[in-house]
Amino acid sequence: MSINWKITAAAAAIAAMVAGAVSAQDMTLKLGHLANEDNPWHKASVKFGEELSALTDGRIAVEVFPNESLGKEIDLINGMQLGTVDMTITGESLQNWAPMAALLAVPYAYKSIEHMDEVASGEIGDQIKAQIIEKVQIRPIAHFARGPRNLTSNRAITSPDALNGLKMRVPNVPLFVDVWKALGANPGPMAFSEVFTSLQNGTIEAQENPLALIRSASFAEVQSHVNLTQHVRSWIYLTIAESTWNKLSADDQAAVMEAAARAQAYERELFDASIAADRAYLEEQGMTFVEVDGAAFQAKAKDAVLANVNDEIKPIVEGLFSE
Repeated sequence: MSINWKITAAAAAIAAMVAGAVSAQDMTLKLGHLANEDNPWHKASVKFGEELSALTDGRIAVEVFPNESLGKEIDLINGMQLGTVDMTITGESLQNWAPMAALLAVPYAYKSIEHMDEVASGEIGDQIKAQIIEKVQIRPIAHFARGPRNLTSNRAITSPDALNGLKMRVPNVPLFVDVWKALGANPGPMAFSEVFTSLQNGTIEAQENPLALIRSASFAEVQSHVNLTQHVRSWIYLTIAESTWNKLSADDQAAVMEAAARAQAYERELFDASIAADRAYLEEQGMTFVEVDGAAFQAKAKDAVLANVNDEIKPIVEGLFSE
């Protein structure tokens, strides 16, 4: 009898422990994104999960899936709309549903990262987020910075006048092509995989990308200058499906927003450090960093930018150019 009693008591204790574990974790949020494990966005996503777990006493966990392992960006957005995915990191791709999302990456609209933050966190940012919630059924809860795009070349380019027909690669985005034409360059779309060889053999003379990509693509081997045009400053959102958001209590929604704010601050620290590290590395590889006349570039690009944005956001873009 005593043995059976002990077995029964042990079984009851184990059952209580299992029940406690189940009740302790009410929900696991699936967060998929395209970045790798070394990217600040991924590290900030992990930080978000840690903070949310702490704020909810472990009731809400976050499982992060980097490297598109849960699906590509558009697939994840569709999954969030269907209720099969809880969270992702996404940006101007949202303009497929919400036109105002195009404001996340308008050339020369933001004079500095501080100006960009003011817009993202202010009235315009609130309008963008409201439209995304309404049109896409996903909710932005934090914004992360993207590295500004800079022009690399084999000579210093300090003003639009110095471009003088420069043959350069741009992504297959009509806005980018038209802006660089307006600035005086000779831009052409090209697959990114072809850029290094084309620079090496002289098919093109220049390209534009963030410092992280300039570094990872080894462009220092075929380009000598980084011209700090910073022609596109942009941000991207950490988002949660509206269907998931609506399942949360008011207290848990507040916890999600607090965890997101902490993740945003953490990502910015990592971002600033990565920009400095990438510049230092490229300088060590022999690249010269060139300050440019940003106001001259912006003024010459303005008409081309306005001609390529839709009517809904054109007045906002005009206002950003005049600030």
